[in-house]
Amino acid sequence: MNEIRTTCPYCGVGCGLRVANGTLKGDVSHPANYGRLCSKGAALKDTLDLPDRLHTPTIAGRDAEWDEALDLIAQKFADTIRDHGPDSVAFYVSGQFLTEDYYVANKLMKGFIGSGNIDTNSRLCMASSVAAHVRAFGEDIVPGCYDDLEEADLVVLTGSNMAWCHPVLYQRLIAAREKRGTKIIVIDPRRTSTCETADLHLALKAGSDVALFSGLLVHLASSNAIDETWIADHVSGFAETLEAAWEATPSLDATADATGIAPADLQTFYDMFTKTERVMTLYSQGVNQSSTGTDNVNAVLNCHLATGRIGRAGMGPFSLTGQPNAMGGREVGGLANQLAAHMSFNEADINRVSRFWSAPNIATAAGRKAVDLFDDIASGKIKAVWIAATNPAVSMPRAGDVRDALKACPFVVVSDAWPTDTTALAHVVLPAAAWAEKDGTVTNSERRISRQRAFRAAPGSARPDWWMFAQVASRMGHADAFAFQSPADIFREHAALSAFENTGQRLFDIGALANLSNTDYDALEPLQWPQPKRASSTGSTRLFTRGGFPTPDGRARMIPLASSTPKRAPATLRLNTGRIRDQWHTMTRTGRVPHLMAHTAAPLIAMNPLDAQMRNIGQDMLVRISNAHGTALMRANLTTDQQPGDAFMPMHWTDEFASAAVVGKLVASNVDPVSGQPDLKGSDVTVTPVETLWVGRLVRISSALPDSDENIFWTKTPNISGTAFELSGSSPLNTVITSESALRRLLQIPASAELVSYSDPKKSVFRYAGFTGERLDACLYLAPEGAALPPRDLAETFLSRAMSPLERISLLAAATPALTAAPKEVICSCFGIDAARIKAAIRDHNLASVGEIGASLKAGTNCGSCIPELKKLLQQNKETEMAPAK
Repeated sequence: MNEIRTTCPYCGVGCGLRVANGTLKGDVSHPANYGRLCSKGAALKDTLDLPDRLHTPTIAGRDAEWDEALDLIAQKFADTIRDHGPDSVAFYVSGQFLTEDYYVANKLMKGFIGSGNIDTNSRLCMASSVAAHVRAFGEDIVPGCYDDLEEADLVVLTGSNMAWCHPVLYQRLIAAREKRGTKIIVIDPRRTSTCETADLHLALKAGSDVALFSGLLVHLASSNAIDETWIADHVSGFAETLEAAWEATPSLDATADATGIAPADLQTFYDMFTKTERVMTLYSQGVNQSSTGTDNVNAVLNCHLATGRIGRAGMGPFSLTGQPNAMGGREVGGLANQLAAHMSFNEADINRVSRFWSAPNIATAAGRKAVDLFDDIASGKIKAVWIAATNPAVSMPRAGDVRDALKACPFVVVSDAWPTDTTALAHVVLPAAAWAEKDGTVTNSERRISRQRAFRAAPGSARPDWWMFAQVASRMGHADAFAFQSPADIFREHAALSAFENTGQRLFDIGALANLSNTDYDALEPLQWPQPKRASSTGSTRLFTRGGFPTPDGRARMIPLASSTPKRAPATLRLNTGRIRDQWHTMTRTGRVPHLMAHTAAPLIAMNPLDAQMRNIGQDMLVRISNAHGTALMRANLTTDQQPGDAFMPMHWTDEFASAAVVGKLVASNVDPVSGQPDLKGSDVTVTPVETLWVGRLVRISSALPDSDENIFWTKTPNISGTAFELSGSSPLNTVITSESALRRLLQIPASAELVSYSDPKKSVFRYAGFTGERLDACLYLAPEGAALPPRDLAETFLSRAMSPLERISLLAAATPALTAAPKEVICSCFGIDAARIKAAIRDHNLASVGEIGASLKAGTNCGSCIPELKKLLQQNKETEMAPAK
């Protein structure tokens, strides 16, 4: 096929892609990434033909035609609204949506159903940033751009593991550092991979962000670094804000006590910020996902507004967006407390949008935000819900309660591309087109609109999300308002609404794009908003260079803030949740790609060794993590990268990939009072060791999950030939393998398959294999806890092929080098290069830099997210060489 340019569906960086003839690569002309891709983006080609795609609508588990399913949805929603009012229904949508999908869903709910009850999973990642922007700037505006990374002299990363979560931007930052000597400060309770390249790491107490930046504001004022002219011309609230900062952090020692940071390190940070004109502060979920998230962001904005370091090259606050189209969703009103086109629920905006849409039944008040929305489902206030492109049964706080709520809800619709924990709870499941099959636009973190273009047909009868919502709208009697024939039709209306009666009071204005032809829309190049009709030039790269804030008086607002550090219950740990390097959300795509599971194959809880010692927990021990909301099981990773009193768990694992590792079940429903964003970084948990009698490794062709047993913990990873399961048991083996039939069920082999075994009862070692003819279908190794097992990738050697008698003996005896080798510790997922190979190359070829490793092995030359680990290996080799001989 001809080359097609499209956009990556993962994080908010918004990387451009080029697809042609079965190849997928970074778009060297796209200004977000200039050809670079992260490990996930580079593996997108491996997700195109994943199994288990949803192909056909289902009703109560049976296949159905689209007309039947859509008619049923329209009727159920109409009946519920008739009997209980418009607020008895809700949509819960996603930053995975394209802007056009979002626009249609929001228009239907707020314009024609007449309720504000549409919210999005962006509530979980970006709502506090949005609220803070609105408080400070008057509108949800990110003022800077990616080019500022190359212009800054100091970059402060707070609440962001940029090396893992936004690796393409991280590589731009590291390149700038090498070119111009940019200094990097990382503020994070954990020592993450990003800290490996930092000039200073400030390991603040979790929840003390406001104190840290209030102390900075006090220092700026004490050092005469306040831009009084800028404030006089463009800012209000400075005096009150500074007074509140003085009260919260009257001295360096007080700030040190509040934040847990050594006074000398605080002084270094404050001096660097004060003396550097070109300073950027980049923040992400570690700042947003807090019960004080909005205040955290405003504390950062206050410092930039007080110094006038905003809207100019190399300086300003910058929100690193989590999802590919979180910003596009906000542009069209995807959050429950917004109307479309950055308008709000005030009388003038309600009237304006109503007239534009010809929607006499428009919502007149904000709807229920995510946590409250699911609480209303649980209480019965919301009786019909449509969930699209997201998996709240895993990702929401109190995920167990969310599941119970959906089970009890009279009518649940879920549209998705794959089966998930949430589709399992739906009355109607709709098959959605995935990113490679959809046309539309997305907006990245720097306000850049890019086209996502389909380059393959959707499987079966899967359809785009916008089409589903438009079809239901038509069946509910609103055909004229939803007569969209293509994404281009929707985009034109969206652009026209942004410009409607907008004479500059709303900066989000893309009116210049409202009359694009279909051909022009198809060919649309990446561009930044605003793009107003009245402008003589294209969109602004930076905003607020000369003030001009979209507030009634044109002035930005500094926000007075109180400071407090959350207190933890005795004997508990404060649970921090987040991403790991090669996984995405709830693993519907990435969890099915073998090499993306190689770096971190199973969920782990990171704990400080002091906390582990107090609880009699050893390295890699199975532990139970619990609180009033739920329970999880996983292995312990003891590391001084984690502060005492804190623990970290990855957010990704679902019931498909582990028997008990859904972290959302442990997260409390505490929310920021301004934004409604839940605190995903501050739930109290107890951690206790689990007595494990045996461990096992099961490798088989079948991907079916083991039978549920509360005394067996398992995790699942795909490999090229089949599936591997790690097993841990807390009950005797004879209660698990009770018969040959039970063993065959575990191996997933039929009664006709040959079952062979090897046993050493004295050592409690048992090995089994199932064969169909000469082909190996499955093998199982069982041993006492702590014993070594054959490496996970043994299946790639033997599964699905004929084996000789000698190979059978070797397989069961674990006697070959392939079966006794230490497991590989993959460092570079892009090229599958493990630590042992890198260490050998460093040692044997005297490699002294990351660049030399890349030239020798290619490691670190693609996405670069492994570069911090490569630096660690180089340092370890250096320390070994310098150590005195024994």
